[in-house]
Amino acid sequence: MIIMRTKLLFMALAIAAVSTAKDIKTVVLTTNPEMHCTGCEKKIKDNIRFEKGIKSITTNLDDKTVVIEYDADKTNVQNIIEGFKKIKYEACEVKENSSKQVDAETGATKK
Repeated sequence: MIIMRTKLLFMALAIAAVSTAKDIKTVVLTTNPEMHCTGCEKKIKDNIRFEKGIKSITTNLDDKTVVIEYDADKTNVQNIIEGFKKIKYEACEVKENSSKQVDAETGATKK
């Protein structure tokens, strides 16, 4: 009887976990004006983190890219780009087929 209850509880928890799974996506962006100093990094990180659905922001000054993880159930790339406009930056998504590919985890350029 106890084993049966334990199995039922485990199944219920597993179903609850699957039904609440978030759709986390990653986007790599470049900015105009280009992010060229730690002040730019700070301005972007301090302001964009307040946009709805943003989970993490990684910047890379060498590649001048911003890697953002976001909850796709709460926002999308276009909304994130609109958030950059609020702080006087124009953001553009780096597509995978572009000549400069960027690793989404580290923000480093792939060769």
